[in-house]
Amino acid sequence: MKLEEIVLKAEHMFKEFGATKAVTDVTLQVRAGSVLGLVGENGSGKSTMSSMIAGVYPPTKGTMTYQGKEYHPKSVLDARKAGIQYLTQEQGTIDGMTVAENMFLGEEDQFSKVGNVSMRKLNQFARRILDENGLSYVDPKKPIETYSFEDRKMIETARSLSQQPKILIIDETTTALSQKGRDRIYEIIDEQKEKGTAIIIISHDLDEVQRLCDEVLIMRDGAYIDTLSGEDINPDTMRQKMIGREIGDSYYRPDTTCSYQQEVVLSVDSLTVDGIFYDMSFDLHKGEILGIGGLSECGMHELLKTVFGAIKPTAGSVTLTQGIKGETPLKNTTVSVRNKVAYIPKDRDKESLFQATSIKENIVASCLDKLKKGIFINPRSEKKIAQQEASRMEVKMQNVEQMVKDLSGGNKQKVVIAKWLANDSKVFIMDCPTRGIDVGVKAKIYKLMSDLKEQGIGILMVSEEMMELIGMADRIITMKDGRQNKVFTRSADLSEADIIAAII
Repeated sequence: MKLEEIVLKAEHMFKEFGATKAVTDVTLQVRAGSVLGLVGENGSGKSTMSSMIAGVYPPTKGTMTYQGKEYHPKSVLDARKAGIQYLTQEQGTIDGMTVAENMFLGEEDQFSKVGNVSMRKLNQFARRILDENGLSYVDPKKPIETYSFEDRKMIETARSLSQQPKILIIDETTTALSQKGRDRIYEIIDEQKEKGTAIIIISHDLDEVQRLCDEVLIMRDGAYIDTLSGEDINPDTMRQKMIGREIGDSYYRPDTTCSYQQEVVLSVDSLTVDGIFYDMSFDLHKGEILGIGGLSECGMHELLKTVFGAIKPTAGSVTLTQGIKGETPLKNTTVSVRNKVAYIPKDRDKESLFQATSIKENIVASCLDKLKKGIFINPRSEKKIAQQEASRMEVKMQNVEQMVKDLSGGNKQKVVIAKWLANDSKVFIMDCPTRGIDVGVKAKIYKLMSDLKEQGIGILMVSEEMMELIGMADRIITMKDGRQNKVFTRSADLSEADIIAAII
Protein backbone atom coordinates (compact mmCIF):
# COMPACT_ATOMS: atom_id res chain seq x y z
CA MET A 1 0.00 0.00 0.00
CA LYS A 2 1.31 3.42 -0.98
CA LEU A 3 2.02 5.97 1.73
CA GLU A 4 -0.69 8.64 2.04
CA GLU A 5 -3.20 6.37 0.27
CA ILE A 6 -6.61 6.49 1.97
CA VAL A 7 -7.03 3.23 3.92
CA LEU A 8 -10.38 3.94 5.56
CA LYS A 9 -13.11 6.50 5.01
CA ALA A 10 -16.03 6.89 7.43
CA GLU A 11 -18.75 9.13 6.01
CA HIS A 12 -21.72 10.88 7.65
CA MET A 13 -21.47 8.78 10.79
CA PHE A 14 -24.18 8.94 13.46
CA LYS A 15 -24.42 7.09 16.76
CA GLU A 16 -27.28 7.34 19.23
CA PHE A 17 -27.64 5.67 22.63
CA GLY A 18 -31.34 6.02 23.36
CA ALA A 19 -32.03 9.75 23.43
CA THR A 20 -28.32 10.61 23.62
CA LYS A 21 -26.72 11.64 20.32
CA ALA A 22 -23.07 10.68 20.76
CA VAL A 23 -21.93 11.30 17.16
CA THR A 24 -23.74 13.45 14.59
CA ASP A 25 -22.77 13.50 10.91
CA VAL A 26 -18.99 13.10 11.24
CA THR A 27 -16.77 12.20 8.29
CA LEU A 28 -13.09 11.25 8.52
CA GLN A 29 -10.44 9.51 6.49
CA VAL A 30 -7.23 7.76 7.52
CA ARG A 31 -4.14 7.51 5.33
CA ALA A 32 -1.39 4.90 5.16
CA GLY A 33 1.78 5.92 7.02
CA SER A 34 0.01 8.88 8.62
CA VAL A 35 -1.24 9.74 12.13
CA LEU A 36 -4.71 11.23 12.56
CA GLY A 37 -5.52 12.74 15.95
CA LEU A 38 -9.10 12.82 17.26
CA VAL A 39 -9.35 15.66 19.77
CA GLY A 40 -12.22 17.07 21.81
CA GLU A 41 -13.58 17.52 25.30
CA ASN A 42 -14.83 14.52 27.28
CA GLY A 43 -18.17 13.56 25.77
CA SER A 44 -17.33 15.07 22.38
CA GLY A 45 -17.78 11.71 20.64
CA LYS A 46 -14.19 10.92 19.68
CA SER A 47 -14.04 7.55 21.48
CA THR A 48 -17.46 6.64 20.11
CA MET A 49 -16.20 7.40 16.62
CA SER A 50 -13.13 5.19 17.03
CA SER A 51 -15.23 2.45 18.65
CA MET A 52 -17.45 2.22 15.57
CA ILE A 53 -14.36 1.80 13.39
CA ALA A 54 -13.04 -0.86 15.79
CA GLY A 55 -16.30 -2.85 15.76
CA VAL A 56 -17.26 -2.19 19.39
CA TYR A 57 -20.75 -1.20 18.22
CA PRO A 58 -22.38 -0.40 14.88
CA PRO A 59 -23.22 3.12 13.70
CA THR A 60 -26.84 4.22 13.85
CA LYS A 61 -26.30 5.64 10.38
CA GLY A 62 -23.37 6.19 8.02
CA THR A 63 -21.01 4.23 5.78
CA MET A 64 -17.43 3.02 6.10
CA THR A 65 -15.09 2.05 3.27
CA TYR A 66 -11.93 0.08 4.11
CA GLN A 67 -9.27 -0.72 1.53
CA GLY A 68 -11.73 0.21 -1.21
CA LYS A 69 -14.57 -2.05 0.00
CA GLU A 70 -17.62 -1.49 2.19
CA TYR A 71 -16.80 -2.24 5.82
CA HIS A 72 -19.37 -3.45 8.38
CA PRO A 73 -17.63 -5.00 11.41
CA LYS A 74 -20.00 -6.93 13.66
CA SER A 75 -17.49 -7.17 16.52
CA VAL A 76 -14.00 -6.23 17.67
CA LEU A 77 -12.89 -9.67 16.48
CA ASP A 78 -14.25 -8.88 13.01
CA ALA A 79 -12.23 -5.65 12.97
CA ARG A 80 -9.10 -7.46 14.17
CA LYS A 81 -9.40 -10.06 11.43
CA ALA A 82 -9.70 -7.22 8.92
CA GLY A 83 -6.46 -5.69 10.21
CA ILE A 84 -7.75 -3.03 12.60
CA GLN A 85 -6.30 -3.11 16.13
CA TYR A 86 -7.76 -1.08 19.02
CA LEU A 87 -5.81 -0.11 22.15
CA THR A 88 -7.63 1.72 24.96
CA GLN A 89 -6.65 3.26 28.31
CA GLU A 90 -8.67 0.64 30.22
CA GLN A 91 -7.43 -2.78 31.26
CA GLY A 92 -7.98 -5.13 28.33
CA THR A 93 -6.83 -8.37 29.93
CA ILE A 94 -8.70 -10.97 31.99
CA ASP A 95 -7.53 -12.14 35.41
CA GLY A 96 -7.37 -15.88 35.99
CA MET A 97 -5.80 -16.53 32.59
CA THR A 98 -2.15 -16.70 31.59
CA VAL A 99 -0.33 -14.03 29.61
CA ALA A 100 -0.35 -16.23 26.49
CA GLU A 101 -4.05 -17.08 26.84
CA ASN A 102 -4.87 -13.37 27.07
CA MET A 103 -2.74 -12.56 24.05
CA PHE A 104 -4.66 -14.95 21.79
CA LEU A 105 -8.13 -14.88 23.34
CA GLY A 106 -10.66 -15.69 20.61
CA GLU A 107 -7.90 -16.68 18.20
CA GLU A 108 -6.86 -20.02 19.71
CA ASP A 109 -7.86 -21.97 16.59
CA GLN A 110 -4.48 -21.28 15.00
CA PHE A 111 -2.87 -23.41 17.75
CA SER A 112 -5.36 -26.29 17.75
CA LYS A 113 -5.62 -29.70 16.19
CA VAL A 114 -8.90 -31.60 16.30
CA GLY A 115 -10.32 -29.03 18.70
CA ASN A 116 -7.49 -29.24 21.26
CA VAL A 117 -5.35 -26.15 21.79
CA SER A 118 -1.61 -26.84 21.91
CA MET A 119 -0.44 -24.84 24.93
CA ARG A 120 3.16 -25.53 23.92
CA LYS A 121 2.67 -23.77 20.56
CA LEU A 122 0.61 -21.01 22.16
CA ASN A 123 3.34 -20.29 24.72
CA GLN A 124 6.12 -20.49 22.12
CA PHE A 125 4.39 -17.99 19.84
CA ALA A 126 3.67 -15.67 22.77
CA ARG A 127 7.32 -15.93 23.86
CA ARG A 128 8.52 -14.84 20.41
CA ILE A 129 6.16 -11.85 20.27
CA LEU A 130 7.09 -10.72 23.78
CA ASP A 131 10.81 -10.93 22.96
CA GLU A 132 10.34 -8.94 19.74
CA ASN A 133 8.66 -6.15 21.72
CA GLY A 134 11.16 -5.74 24.55
CA LEU A 135 9.15 -7.84 27.02
CA SER A 136 11.62 -10.68 27.54
CA TYR A 137 11.06 -10.43 31.33
CA VAL A 138 7.41 -11.46 30.92
CA ASP A 139 6.66 -15.18 31.33
CA PRO A 140 3.81 -16.19 28.97
CA LYS A 141 2.88 -19.08 31.29
CA LYS A 142 2.28 -16.86 34.33
CA PRO A 143 -1.16 -15.52 35.32
CA ILE A 144 -1.68 -12.08 33.79
CA GLU A 145 -2.52 -10.56 37.20
CA THR A 146 1.11 -11.20 38.23
CA TYR A 147 2.07 -8.11 36.22
CA SER A 148 1.51 -4.38 36.73
CA PHE A 149 -1.06 -2.34 34.82
CA GLU A 150 1.69 -0.90 32.63
CA ASP A 151 3.19 -4.31 31.84
CA ARG A 152 -0.25 -5.62 30.96
CA LYS A 153 -0.88 -2.68 28.67
CA MET A 154 2.44 -3.30 26.91
CA ILE A 155 1.51 -6.99 26.55
CA GLU A 156 -1.74 -5.94 24.87
CA THR A 157 0.24 -3.64 22.59
CA ALA A 158 2.65 -6.44 21.64
CA ARG A 159 -0.29 -8.71 20.79
CA SER A 160 -1.81 -6.01 18.56
CA LEU A 161 1.47 -5.40 16.72
CA SER A 162 1.95 -9.13 16.10
CA GLN A 163 -1.12 -9.01 13.84
CA GLN A 164 0.64 -6.53 11.53
CA PRO A 165 -2.29 -4.10 11.55
CA LYS A 166 -3.30 -1.92 8.63
CA ILE A 167 -4.92 0.51 11.09
CA LEU A 168 -3.84 0.99 14.73
CA ILE A 169 -6.22 2.92 17.00
CA ILE A 170 -4.67 4.25 20.22
CA ASP A 171 -7.42 5.60 22.50
CA GLU A 172 -5.82 7.45 25.46
CA THR A 173 -3.49 4.48 25.99
CA THR A 174 -0.63 6.68 27.26
CA THR A 175 -2.81 8.29 29.97
CA ALA A 176 -2.00 5.83 32.76
CA LEU A 177 1.55 5.00 31.68
CA SER A 178 4.85 6.18 33.14
CA GLN A 179 7.11 8.35 31.00
CA LYS A 180 9.05 5.22 30.06
CA GLY A 181 5.84 3.56 28.90
CA ARG A 182 4.79 6.63 26.96
CA ASP A 183 8.16 6.82 25.24
CA ARG A 184 7.79 3.20 24.15
CA ILE A 185 4.35 3.94 22.65
CA TYR A 186 5.85 6.93 20.79
CA GLU A 187 8.57 4.66 19.38
CA ILE A 188 5.93 2.17 18.27
CA ILE A 189 3.98 4.91 16.48
CA ASP A 190 7.10 6.05 14.63
CA GLU A 191 7.94 2.44 13.68
CA GLN A 192 4.39 1.74 12.47
CA LYS A 193 4.34 4.91 10.38
CA GLU A 194 7.50 3.75 8.63
CA LYS A 195 5.77 0.44 7.85
CA GLY A 196 2.83 2.28 6.29
CA THR A 197 0.32 1.63 9.07
CA ALA A 198 -2.52 4.14 9.35
CA ILE A 199 -2.78 5.36 12.95
CA ILE A 200 -5.61 7.05 14.84
CA ILE A 201 -4.72 8.65 18.19
CA ILE A 202 -7.09 9.97 20.84
CA SER A 203 -5.37 11.99 23.56
CA HIS A 204 -6.03 14.85 25.96
CA ASP A 205 -2.31 15.62 26.07
CA LEU A 206 -2.19 18.33 23.42
CA ASP A 207 1.62 18.46 23.44
CA GLU A 208 1.56 14.74 22.66
CA VAL A 209 -0.93 15.35 19.83
CA GLN A 210 1.27 18.12 18.41
CA ARG A 211 4.34 15.86 18.52
CA LEU A 212 2.73 12.82 16.89
CA CYS A 213 -0.03 13.84 14.49
CA ASP A 214 0.02 14.73 10.80
CA GLU A 215 -3.64 15.80 10.91
CA VAL A 216 -6.02 16.52 13.78
CA LEU A 217 -9.81 16.28 13.60
CA ILE A 218 -11.59 18.38 16.23
CA MET A 219 -14.96 17.28 17.65
CA ARG A 220 -17.36 19.08 19.96
CA ASP A 221 -20.70 17.80 21.32
CA GLY A 222 -20.61 14.86 18.92
CA ALA A 223 -20.11 16.98 15.81
CA TYR A 224 -17.22 17.72 13.45
CA ILE A 225 -15.63 21.15 14.03
CA ASP A 226 -12.43 21.36 11.96
CA THR A 227 -9.39 19.51 10.62
CA LEU A 228 -5.94 20.93 11.40
CA SER A 229 -2.59 20.23 9.80
CA GLY A 230 0.95 21.65 9.80
CA GLU A 231 1.55 24.67 12.06
CA ASP A 232 -2.13 24.83 13.01
CA ILE A 233 -1.58 21.73 15.16
CA ASN A 234 -0.64 23.57 18.36
CA PRO A 235 -2.15 23.46 21.87
CA ASP A 236 -3.62 26.99 21.79
CA THR A 237 -5.46 26.48 18.50
CA MET A 238 -6.70 23.03 19.52
CA ARG A 239 -7.99 24.28 22.89
CA GLN A 240 -9.85 27.16 21.31
CA LYS A 241 -11.54 24.91 18.74
CA MET A 242 -12.33 22.17 21.25
CA ILE A 243 -14.06 24.51 23.67
CA GLY A 244 -15.23 27.24 21.32
CA ARG A 245 -13.55 29.98 23.32
CA GLU A 246 -10.16 31.02 24.63
CA ILE A 247 -9.38 29.60 28.07
CA GLY A 248 -6.95 32.46 28.59
CA ASP A 249 -5.03 33.20 31.75
CA SER A 250 -7.65 31.58 34.02
CA TYR A 251 -6.39 28.06 33.19
CA TYR A 252 -4.05 27.99 36.21
CA ARG A 253 -3.92 30.27 39.25
CA PRO A 254 -3.35 33.87 38.10
CA ASP A 255 -1.07 34.75 41.05
CA THR A 256 2.60 33.80 41.24
CA THR A 257 3.15 34.12 44.99
CA CYS A 258 3.09 31.53 47.75
CA SER A 259 0.09 32.24 50.01
CA TYR A 260 -1.46 30.19 52.81
CA GLN A 261 -2.29 30.47 56.50
CA GLN A 262 0.23 29.42 59.13
CA GLU A 263 -2.13 26.97 60.79
CA VAL A 264 -1.19 23.33 60.07
CA VAL A 265 -4.09 21.03 59.11
CA LEU A 266 -2.15 17.83 58.36
CA SER A 267 1.25 16.71 59.61
CA VAL A 268 3.31 13.86 58.13
CA ASP A 269 6.28 12.74 60.22
CA SER A 270 9.03 10.31 59.11
CA LEU A 271 6.54 8.29 57.05
CA THR A 272 8.06 5.14 55.54
CA VAL A 273 6.84 2.14 53.56
CA ASP A 274 9.83 -0.15 53.13
CA GLY A 275 10.82 -0.69 49.52
CA ILE A 276 8.68 2.19 48.25
CA PHE A 277 9.43 5.48 50.06
CA TYR A 278 11.35 6.57 53.14
CA ASP A 279 11.32 9.21 55.88
CA MET A 280 8.80 11.62 54.34
CA SER A 281 8.05 14.61 56.58
CA PHE A 282 6.00 17.73 55.78
CA ASP A 283 3.14 19.90 57.00
CA LEU A 284 0.08 20.91 55.00
CA HIS A 285 -1.28 24.32 55.97
CA LYS A 286 -4.74 25.80 55.93
CA GLY A 287 -5.45 27.22 52.47
CA GLU A 288 -2.32 25.64 50.96
CA ILE A 289 -1.95 23.63 47.77
CA LEU A 290 1.09 21.45 48.42
CA GLY A 291 2.32 19.68 45.29
CA ILE A 292 4.44 16.54 45.10
CA GLY A 293 6.27 15.68 41.88
CA GLY A 294 8.62 13.02 40.60
CA LEU A 295 8.94 10.20 38.13
CA SER A 296 6.01 7.78 38.21
CA GLU A 297 7.95 5.09 40.11
CA CYS A 298 9.38 7.42 42.80
CA GLY A 299 6.79 6.40 45.43
CA MET A 300 4.64 9.54 45.35
CA HIS A 301 1.40 7.73 44.45
CA GLU A 302 1.87 5.21 47.27
CA LEU A 303 2.71 8.10 49.60
CA LEU A 304 -0.74 9.62 49.09
CA LYS A 305 -2.44 6.27 49.69
CA THR A 306 -0.47 5.93 52.92
CA VAL A 307 -1.40 9.45 54.06
CA PHE A 308 -5.07 8.60 53.46
CA GLY A 309 -4.74 5.33 55.38
CA ALA A 310 -5.08 2.86 52.50
CA ILE A 311 -1.52 1.54 52.96
CA LYS A 312 -0.13 0.75 56.40
CA PRO A 313 3.26 2.44 56.94
CA THR A 314 6.34 0.61 58.18
CA ALA A 315 7.19 3.65 60.32
CA GLY A 316 6.13 7.23 60.90
CA SER A 317 2.78 8.91 61.41
CA VAL A 318 0.06 11.02 59.77
CA THR A 319 -1.85 13.39 62.03
CA LEU A 320 -4.91 15.49 61.28
CA THR A 321 -4.64 18.49 63.59
CA GLN A 322 -8.36 19.33 63.62
CA GLY A 323 -10.30 16.09 63.58
CA ILE A 324 -13.71 15.54 65.13
CA LYS A 325 -12.02 15.01 68.51
CA GLY A 326 -9.11 17.36 67.94
CA GLU A 327 -5.71 15.99 66.98
CA THR A 328 -6.34 12.66 65.23
CA PRO A 329 -3.91 10.03 63.87
CA LEU A 330 -5.07 8.84 60.42
CA LYS A 331 -4.57 5.10 60.83
CA ASN A 332 -7.03 3.87 58.20
CA THR A 333 -9.45 5.08 55.54
CA THR A 334 -12.49 4.88 57.83
CA VAL A 335 -10.91 7.36 60.25
CA SER A 336 -9.93 9.63 57.35
CA VAL A 337 -13.42 9.74 55.81
CA ARG A 338 -15.07 10.23 59.21
CA ASN A 339 -12.76 13.18 59.82
CA LYS A 340 -13.55 14.86 56.48
CA VAL A 341 -10.42 13.88 54.55
CA ALA A 342 -11.03 13.34 50.82
CA TYR A 343 -8.99 11.09 48.55
CA ILE A 344 -9.13 11.40 44.76
CA PRO A 345 -7.11 8.45 43.36
CA LYS A 346 -5.18 8.22 40.13
CA ASP A 347 -7.36 5.34 38.89
CA ARG A 348 -10.90 6.64 39.39
CA ASP A 349 -12.62 3.66 37.72
CA LYS A 350 -11.09 1.02 39.99
CA GLU A 351 -10.47 2.92 43.22
CA SER A 352 -13.21 5.52 43.57
CA LEU A 353 -16.34 4.73 41.58
CA PHE A 354 -19.01 2.05 41.86
CA GLN A 355 -19.39 1.52 38.11
CA ALA A 356 -22.59 -0.54 38.30
CA THR A 357 -24.49 2.06 40.35
CA SER A 358 -25.98 5.48 39.72
CA ILE A 359 -24.43 8.93 39.89
CA LYS A 360 -26.59 9.57 42.96
CA GLU A 361 -25.35 6.50 44.82
CA ASN A 362 -21.73 7.37 44.06
CA ILE A 363 -22.05 10.97 45.25
CA VAL A 364 -23.73 10.14 48.56
CA ALA A 365 -21.45 7.16 49.34
CA SER A 366 -19.16 9.30 51.52
CA CYS A 367 -21.90 10.99 53.57
CA LEU A 368 -24.50 8.32 54.34
CA ASP A 369 -24.41 9.09 58.08
CA LYS A 370 -25.85 12.57 57.62
CA LEU A 371 -28.65 11.19 55.40
CA LYS A 372 -29.91 8.71 57.98
CA LYS A 373 -33.15 8.99 59.90
CA GLY A 374 -32.63 6.36 62.54
CA ILE A 375 -31.38 3.35 60.62
CA PHE A 376 -32.92 4.41 57.31
CA ILE A 377 -31.60 6.65 54.53
CA ASN A 378 -33.81 9.63 53.69
CA PRO A 379 -34.33 9.24 49.89
CA ARG A 380 -35.42 12.85 49.43
CA SER A 381 -32.27 14.18 51.11
CA GLU A 382 -30.16 11.66 49.18
CA LYS A 383 -31.47 12.91 45.83
CA LYS A 384 -31.23 16.57 46.86
CA ILE A 385 -27.56 16.32 47.87
CA ALA A 386 -26.68 14.34 44.73
CA GLN A 387 -28.39 16.89 42.47
CA GLN A 388 -26.80 19.80 44.34
CA GLU A 389 -23.22 18.50 44.07
CA ALA A 390 -23.64 17.20 40.50
CA SER A 391 -24.89 20.66 39.53
CA ARG A 392 -22.02 22.33 41.37
CA MET A 393 -19.53 20.23 39.39
CA GLU A 394 -21.50 20.69 36.14
CA VAL A 395 -21.75 16.95 35.48
CA LYS A 396 -23.12 16.33 31.98
CA MET A 397 -25.83 13.72 32.57
CA GLN A 398 -29.44 12.79 31.89
CA ASN A 399 -30.22 12.82 35.63
CA VAL A 400 -28.64 11.58 38.87
CA GLU A 401 -30.17 8.12 38.34
CA GLN A 402 -27.96 7.58 35.27
CA MET A 403 -25.36 4.82 35.63
CA VAL A 404 -21.91 6.25 36.29
CA LYS A 405 -20.27 3.76 33.90
CA ASP A 406 -22.01 5.51 31.00
CA LEU A 407 -20.30 8.85 31.67
CA SER A 408 -17.20 10.18 29.91
CA GLY A 409 -13.89 10.23 31.80
CA GLY A 410 -14.15 13.92 32.67
CA ASN A 411 -17.69 13.58 34.00
CA LYS A 412 -16.68 10.54 36.04
CA GLN A 413 -13.94 12.65 37.63
CA LYS A 414 -16.51 15.34 38.42
CA VAL A 415 -18.61 12.70 40.21
CA VAL A 416 -15.56 11.59 42.23
CA ILE A 417 -14.98 15.17 43.38
CA ALA A 418 -18.70 15.76 43.97
CA LYS A 419 -18.70 12.77 46.35
CA TRP A 420 -16.14 14.45 48.59
CA LEU A 421 -17.78 17.86 48.37
CA ALA A 422 -20.97 16.20 49.62
CA ASN A 423 -19.05 15.08 52.71
CA ASP A 424 -17.94 18.68 53.47
CA SER A 425 -14.29 17.57 53.29
CA LYS A 426 -11.73 19.83 55.00
CA VAL A 427 -8.57 18.27 53.49
CA PHE A 428 -8.27 17.04 49.90
CA ILE A 429 -5.67 14.46 48.84
CA MET A 430 -5.51 14.46 45.03
CA ASP A 431 -3.50 11.98 42.96
CA CYS A 432 -3.22 13.25 39.36
CA PRO A 433 -6.64 14.96 39.55
CA THR A 434 -6.73 15.91 35.86
CA ARG A 435 -5.38 12.65 34.39
CA GLY A 436 -7.13 11.69 31.18
CA ILE A 437 -9.56 14.60 31.05
CA ASP A 438 -9.96 17.43 28.58
CA VAL A 439 -8.92 21.06 28.96
CA GLY A 440 -12.44 22.27 29.76
CA VAL A 441 -12.80 19.92 32.74
CA LYS A 442 -9.22 20.71 33.78
CA ALA A 443 -10.10 24.41 33.93
CA LYS A 444 -13.16 23.55 36.06
CA ILE A 445 -11.06 21.51 38.51
CA TYR A 446 -8.36 24.18 38.75
CA LYS A 447 -11.05 26.80 39.50
CA LEU A 448 -12.49 24.52 42.20
CA MET A 449 -9.04 24.04 43.74
CA SER A 450 -8.55 27.81 43.88
CA ASP A 451 -11.98 28.23 45.49
CA LEU A 452 -11.23 25.52 48.08
CA LYS A 453 -7.91 27.20 48.84
CA GLU A 454 -9.71 30.51 49.43
CA GLN A 455 -12.03 28.71 51.88
CA GLY A 456 -9.00 27.58 53.90
CA ILE A 457 -9.06 23.97 52.77
CA GLY A 458 -5.68 22.24 52.49
CA ILE A 459 -4.92 20.33 49.28
CA LEU A 460 -2.16 17.73 48.93
CA MET A 461 -1.66 17.02 45.22
CA VAL A 462 0.55 14.60 43.33
CA SER A 463 0.97 15.28 39.62
CA GLU A 464 3.09 13.93 36.79
CA GLU A 465 2.51 17.17 34.85
CA MET A 466 5.19 19.72 35.71
CA MET A 467 3.12 22.70 34.52
CA GLU A 468 0.20 21.60 36.69
CA LEU A 469 2.45 21.66 39.75
CA ILE A 470 3.96 25.02 38.82
CA GLY A 471 0.60 26.48 37.87
CA MET A 472 -1.33 25.45 41.00
CA ALA A 473 0.94 24.69 43.99
CA ASP A 474 2.17 27.05 46.73
CA ARG A 475 5.04 24.68 47.44
CA ILE A 476 6.34 21.68 45.49
CA ILE A 477 8.13 18.76 47.13
CA THR A 478 10.13 16.69 44.65
CA MET A 479 10.87 13.00 45.18
CA LYS A 480 13.58 10.80 43.73
CA ASP A 481 14.14 7.10 44.45
CA GLY A 482 11.54 7.13 47.22
CA ARG A 483 12.95 10.13 49.09
CA GLN A 484 12.21 13.82 49.35
CA ASN A 485 15.07 15.75 47.75
CA LYS A 486 13.96 19.36 47.26
CA VAL A 487 11.24 21.92 48.06
CA PHE A 488 10.30 24.71 45.65
CA THR A 489 8.28 27.78 46.59
CA ARG A 490 5.81 29.34 44.16
CA SER A 491 7.31 32.13 42.08
CA ALA A 492 7.15 33.65 38.61
CA ASP A 493 10.67 32.34 37.89
CA LEU A 494 10.01 28.66 38.63
CA SER A 495 10.31 26.55 35.46
CA GLU A 496 9.75 22.98 34.29
CA ALA A 497 13.52 22.65 33.89
CA ASP A 498 13.97 23.34 37.64
CA ILE A 499 11.56 20.53 38.56
CA ILE A 500 12.93 18.08 36.01
CA ALA A 501 16.51 18.66 37.20
CA ALA A 502 15.42 17.70 40.72
CA ILE A 503 13.59 14.49 39.84
CA ILE A 504 15.94 12.94 37.26
